[in-house]
Amino acid sequence: MKDIKRFQQMHRDGRIDRREFLAAMGALGVSATAAGGLLTSSKALAATPKKGGLARAASNLHGPDDQMDPIVFTSGIDYTRGRATYNNLIQMLDGMALHPELAEEWSPNANATEFTFKIRKGVEFHDGSPLTADDVVWSMSRHLGEDSPSTAKSFFTAVTEWKKVDGHTVKAVLSSPDSDLPAKLSEKQAKIVKMGTEDFRKGNGTGPYLLESFEPGVRSTHVRNPNYWRDGPNFDALEVTAITDPIARVNALIAGDMDLIYTVDAKGVRLIEQSEGVHINSTPSGLYGGICCLKNTEPGSNDDFVMGLRYIQDRERIVRSILKGHGTVGNDHPIGPAYGADHCSELPQREFDPDKAKFHLDKSGYTSAELYVAPVIAGIEEVCLLMQANLKKIGFDLQIKKVPTDGYWGAVWMKEPLNVVSWNMRPTANAMLGIQFEPGGNWNDTFWNNERFGELLKLQLAETDSDKRHAMLCEMQELVHTGSGMVIPAHVNILDGVSDKIQGIPNVPVGAMGAYEWVEFAWMEA
Repeated sequence: MKDIKRFQQMHRDGRIDRREFLAAMGALGVSATAAGGLLTSSKALAATPKKGGLARAASNLHGPDDQMDPIVFTSGIDYTRGRATYNNLIQMLDGMALHPELAEEWSPNANATEFTFKIRKGVEFHDGSPLTADDVVWSMSRHLGEDSPSTAKSFFTAVTEWKKVDGHTVKAVLSSPDSDLPAKLSEKQAKIVKMGTEDFRKGNGTGPYLLESFEPGVRSTHVRNPNYWRDGPNFDALEVTAITDPIARVNALIAGDMDLIYTVDAKGVRLIEQSEGVHINSTPSGLYGGICCLKNTEPGSNDDFVMGLRYIQDRERIVRSILKGHGTVGNDHPIGPAYGADHCSELPQREFDPDKAKFHLDKSGYTSAELYVAPVIAGIEEVCLLMQANLKKIGFDLQIKKVPTDGYWGAVWMKEPLNVVSWNMRPTANAMLGIQFEPGGNWNDTFWNNERFGELLKLQLAETDSDKRHAMLCEMQELVHTGSGMVIPAHVNILDGVSDKIQGIPNVPVGAMGAYEWVEFAWMEA
């Protein structure tokens, strides 16, 4: 019964389609007639959000530095409170599709160096004052300039000015084209606040909940905004806290003390899957762990060596046995299927091929290497041990040097010739490719500097034709797939724990719980 409910939940959340649901029911021994009935009930539940209830959510981290100023948000608990309190100009929802939020519409000029935004009328801040273009200009201008404390200012480096056109129209003026700007405006830090706000702890936003209390490092409470500008959230109230111990967090969910918990590890997944009344919310994402082969030093400077490591990745087994199905196979570039239309599905999948791995490693002249490994992401240590075992079978000696995560990013990453890495998903494929592979970039962690790749990054941002943009993204993904120093065996799903009472979590892969959109769109069954 628990498996049936899990697949119903996946269907309601859009993670499997009708055919996949019916196939899963068949595998569980459910008759076609009964499966059809279960599918119908799943659809009915998905179509009828309920109002009411207190939703209690526990993140994995919090502390005295918890924030209510959106531009300095850095953690899941900040993002949750921000989603409850504020709105963006543009919202990213299922399938990474962009939707109007406080901007009713937007349009670029011919070369994406200016964007005009029509601001929604009739929206009020929680203190009753109306939203105007002045608030938008002030909010977005806070991200500009080298001295800005914004944790997302790198997304807006091309913006030179936000200008008021009239009371409900603003314009972004850019120094260089950026057709990705609308997607970047959906980021968690790009919230709109009231012009001149000094005390952000009061939480004076336009969002679906009023901030009732806020104790950094303890909890916050929120109540439904009765004057919200659209239909409004479904819960009466929220309580947001953190439980830093992963097993204690899972136990709180199972005991019914929490309704939603963020970041469940492998042991927690097993506990939840064995328990009634709770389930894992497993969202395919662009999150990944990989192996960095530095291209500016041996052995990563040898293309055959890197290619040998790519062909020895038993990707299907990694997803099946190490990630327990909570992932998707990687293809040695960061843009997996979770990126939607930006993913180059035309690029052939690199398969596990020990013979080709041996051919390239023999050609490289290397017979051994040392890989620095820390648990920077779930499963990466097991992935490296599997690779070590498979390499041994073809006569290659891979030595694994285990190191702690403490200090790893300063002492090992981008320094040791072979090291492991984890990367979170970005809001667009260009943003992800640029932050990791832009020639000469600060976070170009394999030191792969490809001139054509750098040209394409800029050309793609200047292009507004969707077919041409996709073709450029495909070329960039192929360049990384064949020429960079990255080995990416798999993409890891975002794993959260949810009470079966909670329904309607959006399927947005750029953050926990539907990129925190659960706050407005999820509901509680009685």
